Formats: sequence, structure tokens, C-alpha cells
Amino acid sequence: MSMVNITIDGKPVQVPEGTTVLEAAKQVGIDIPTLCYLKGVNEIGACRMCLVEIKGAKALQAACVYPVAEGNEIYTASPVVKEARRINLELLLSNHKRECLTCVRNKNCELQTLAEELNITDLEFEGEKCDLPLDETSPSLVRDPQKCIACRRCVAACRNIQKIGVIDAVNRGFTTTISPAFGLGLGEVACVNCGQCLVACPVGAITEQSSIRQVWNAIADPDKVVLVQTAPAVRAAIGEEFGMPIGTAATKQMVGAMLGLGFDKVFDTDTAADLTILEEGTELLQRLQNGGKLPLITSCSPGWIKYCEHYYPDFLDNLSSCKSPHEMFGAVLKTYYAEKNNIDPSKIVTVSIMPCTAKKFEAKRPELGDKGLQDVDYVLTTRELAKMIREARIEFTKCEGEFESPFGPASGAGVIFGATGGVMEAALRTVADILTGQDLQDIEYHDVRGLQGIKEASVKVGDLEVKLAVAHGLGNASALLDKIRAGEAEYHFVEIMACPGGCVNGGGQPIQPARIRNWVNIPQLRGQALYEEDRNLPIRKSHKNPVIMKNLYEDWLGEPGSEQAHHLLHTTYTARDKF
Repeated sequence: MSMVNITIDGKPVQVPEGTTVLEAAKQVGIDIPTLCYLKGVNEIGACRMCLVEIKGAKALQAACVYPVAEGNEIYTASPVVKEARRINLELLLSNHKRECLTCVRNKNCELQTLAEELNITDLEFEGEKCDLPLDETSPSLVRDPQKCIACRRCVAACRNIQKIGVIDAVNRGFTTTISPAFGLGLGEVACVNCGQCLVACPVGAITEQSSIRQVWNAIADPDKVVLVQTAPAVRAAIGEEFGMPIGTAATKQMVGAMLGLGFDKVFDTDTAADLTILEEGTELLQRLQNGGKLPLITSCSPGWIKYCEHYYPDFLDNLSSCKSPHEMFGAVLKTYYAEKNNIDPSKIVTVSIMPCTAKKFEAKRPELGDKGLQDVDYVLTTRELAKMIREARIEFTKCEGEFESPFGPASGAGVIFGATGGVMEAALRTVADILTGQDLQDIEYHDVRGLQGIKEASVKVGDLEVKLAVAHGLGNASALLDKIRAGEAEYHFVEIMACPGGCVNGGGQPIQPARIRNWVNIPQLRGQALYEEDRNLPIRKSHKNPVIMKNLYEDWLGEPGSEQAHHLLHTTYTARDKF
């Protein structure tokens, strides 16, 4: 690789040819401000906040896209550079809806941070404001055009990463806005509610549909029994909201804080992940042994399910009929738990804390309920839970608590559900034992771990060679499905998660600014927290969880795949229009 020698603010540095000024500056500890830039997602130099001066060049250049050349002398903080950045930022602020104190992104807004860092105390310009209304058509996401700065990070996440493209720049010049085509709302197009646009947005232009007020009202109602469950990925990220390092598993603090909020019981969705493995593993074995439709494709990710319904309806018969874990748990709580504790199911309010905005849409699916009651009443994101904890003035880092019996703790297999490849690995741990009739000790399947977009593996289980594939991010899912559709690959079992990195990087997780996200592998650190918790648990296989095997199957469901299990724990899917 050819190297070039340059200086940045007088500091000599040698970097590979083709390195951008932004990347080169980072190597010598110089932080160039950015706004539209999101590494690997949006690299278009549109906002002009990263302008730098290059000796001999006729104009300032955008550091995020300008490749260095031999002998470049670069200045990142010269008077002309600082003045250009200030003017650009003031122009962005001039027509922005400046309601910072009441904005959901207050103190975590990249525009607000830049204004503080560049010492913007007054605006020379006052632009004409956008008067487009809120888009609240989606059950998962809210879009506020008046806060949009047209950076196009959301567009790039939807189009380049998820390969969906339901939002784009509409109109030209001052009237440019980011929205679905033809003035439609997000709820009126084939949006899958994954929320990757939300976590890409640097400001408060896209947020989740909040259920905080409804949950507070339920907690305050003496006639309601409010039961809350938390997905595995939540524990790996919620600590970030309270200053803990990325990749910290804050399980005990999270449970203790939720008990302090007034929930009647706090349960672990990982238990339902174990339940899912028993049902899904049985389904896989039945298809393998009875000539069923293959590959079996996982059904835990609601963003993926809706994507399949819209864009790949020919694969609907391949989907596992299992409900996602939190929906299974909701059904269990309103039937088995209600019966055992003599509680009227209509008085139970089930709340799911999820890393996922698509779960909000999923909870409203009419097929996910029984006898007029939805399995899950409300879904809160990790961010919403953090807001409730702060509102209650609970000191998160000092909290400690344990999940409620008889549904916790779960197995390590349930914990790793939150990382890409985790559902596959959890299923293999159980299926391998069943097929071999042994309690296998080698249970870590590293071939399905990691952040490669598509992972393929072949696992020998007894006399059977099981062919596997894992995809995360819908762009990768599309490539994998196209390959299967074209007959270029055959698999027995496929795991798909809508979000890059899996649930740990879901649209409901804490939002890290670009200055961190561009240089830190957040999904990897959060995923490592789950694998570490798995390694430290005494039970690491779903079928070894006594709560599942004794309390649920022996005492109630009978066996995996039974008629009652199918009635409560399984569902169906429907083809949807693309437009």
C-alpha cells in the first residue's frame, strides 16, 4: 500500500494513499467537527461543517470526503476555516425549530453540541421556518420536518444499509424536505419500523412514538397489575444512558431501577427466549425429519418480519410460526401466570422494554393476542426506560435487583439472543443435544458469531450436516434471500435480524453521537457484554432451564409444539403491498 506524507496543523503524519483528511486528522488527535458524516453510512460532504484549508487549494474542502495527497499542508482551525464553520452552523440554526429544552434529544443533539462548541451565542440570520406538520402515522416512529436539517443520514441508513429507501429528499432548494414520496407518512409506506433512521439522525427530527405516559398511568392505577419484561440487549446498553462505558452489562442496576419505578413484577425476556428455542427447535426438527419447507427462517425480529411481508412474501412459508420472545412472554403472563396467581387477565398490563422500535408496531398486530387481549400492551425502548428512571430521580448506578421468580434467571442461550448469530447459536445448543442424545459440552458456535454481514456455516450434528446462514441488516438479508431464491445456495436454518449487529444495535437503543459511532464498534462491544454474561451463567442451554421444562411444559403446555403451545405461542404472517 502506497503511503503519503502530509502535515496537519503543523503535525507531520504518514497515512495510506486515499485516506481522507478526517481520518488522517484523527490519527494525530485532531477532532474535526462533522454533522452529516456517518462512517460507512453517509459520506457525502453535504453539511460543510468539516471544512478545512489546504495550502494551494482554491477553496476550502470537506475533510470527510477529501483524500490526502503527498505533501498536503492542512489547516483545521485557521481563521477562515472557523469563520466558514460558524456561518454554516448559523445558517442551519436559522430555520431550525429551536425548542431545545423540550426536545427529546436535549443534551444528546449533535447540532446543539456543535453550537456550544463553536460558541454560538447569537444568530445573525433568522430564516423562514418550515411549517410542515408532524408525521405521526407510524405506530413506531414520529417524524418532525421542522427539526430536520437535511443531512440525509436517515436517507442513507434506509437506502444504503437497509436497502429499503422509503424516505428521500423531496423538492429542491429551500423547499427540500426529507420524507416518503407523494407527501405520504411513514405509516402509509412500506417502512419496516426498524428505527435505523432514528439512531442515525443527529437531531430530534425522528423519534419513537412514546408510551411513557400510558405506562406511568398504568403503574398508578391500583386496579392494574403491571408486569414488565426486558429484552437481553437492553442490559448491554442502558448503562450508557447513565455514564457507564459502552459494553457494560448493567443487569442488576436495570432490574433494581425498574422495581423502584413501581412495576409490580420485573421479568426477564430471556426466559421467553428459552421458550422460543424449544418451540423453534422443535419446528426445525419436524421440518428436517418430515420434509417440511426449508430453510426455516427465524421470526424474532419484527422489522425483518414486516420486511419479508412487504418485499419477500414468497418466503412467508419459510418463516418460523413462533411469536417473538416478548410476545410469547406476554401470552404466558396473561394465561399461565394469571391462572397460577388468581389474577383476572384483563387487569394485567404487560410492558416490554425493548431495544427495538419495530416492537411497538408488533405489539399492535391483531393476531398477537387472545380473547380480546393483546399479548403485550405497551412497548418502551431502552431510551424511554432511561427517561422514566431519570424522571423518578433514581440513582441508576446504585440500584440492585433480581428478576422475579418463577421466570428467572434464564439460560445463557437466552441472553445471547440480542446479538447477531445468537438465536442460531442458542438453537444449535438445544438441537444438537436432541439429535445426538447427549449433553454436549462444546457449545460455543463461533462460526455464526461476529459482524460479517452474511455468515455461512455447516455443523455436523450426529449423522446430520446442518447448513446454516446468518444475516443482519436488511441489505444483507436481501442479498442472502436473493441467493436462496436463485438456487445458488441451500440451507436448513437461517437467522435474520433487521438491525446491523442485531438487537444490541436496535433502533430503540441509546443514541451515540457520530464522534463516537464513527470510531468505536458499538455493536461489537454491546454483543461482547451478552456473551460474557452467557459464559458466567450456570445454565447455558434453553432445554436445561427448569422453569421452562417443569413449570411451563410439564405443568401446563405438555410438550414443545403441542396444540396449546401452538394456540398461545405461534402466529401467522400476511403478504403486504410494497407501496
